[in-house]
Amino acid sequence: MDPPGQPESEISQDLYQQHRVRVRLVREGAPPSIKIRSAQEVYEFFRQLRTFDREVFCSLHLDTRNYVLGCEEVSRGSLSQSLVHPREVYKAAILGNAASIIVAHNHPSGDPAPSSEDHAVTQRLYDAGELIGIPLLDSVIIGCTQYYSIRESDSTSWNQAR
Repeated sequence: MDPPGQPESEISQDLYQQHRVRVRLVREGAPPSIKIRSAQEVYEFFRQLRTFDREVFCSLHLDTRNYVLGCEEVSRGSLSQSLVHPREVYKAAILGNAASIIVAHNHPSGDPAPSSEDHAVTQRLYDAGELIGIPLLDSVIIGCTQYYSIRESDSTSWNQAR
C-alpha cells in the first residue's frame, strides 16, 4: 500500500536513491535498515527498472546479515544488452565493505526469461565472488510485471555449478 499522497513509483525511486553506493571507508550515520530476504524483495527494491527503455545492470551490496549497505548502477546498455564485467561489479562492493552481493537487471521487453548470456554473466560473477570472498547470492531479472530469480528458478543447476 502506498502512503497517502505518495505513489508507489516515487517510493521505489526514493529507496533506490537512498541506497546508491557511496564509498565509505569509515561507517557513517545510521545502521542499514532494509533487509533482503528473497528475490521478491530484490524485485521490489529495483521496481523502477521496469520502466527503463534500456537494459540497466545494478548490484546490491549487503552486510553479513543481508542488510543493504548500498546499490550501484554498474552498466546501462542498449535495448537488448548491457556490458558487464566482474571488475566493475565488485569494485564498489569491495570499497563499501560488502559481505555479499545480489545483482539485478531489467529486460526492456518486459519478459524476464533469462538468456544464455544472462546465465554466462551470472556464472562469471559467481566465480569472481568466490575468488575474492564476496559471494553472489542471486541474479534477478526484472520484467514488466514479474521477475526471474536465477537462484530460485534454477536451484539445481545453481547448487551443482557452485
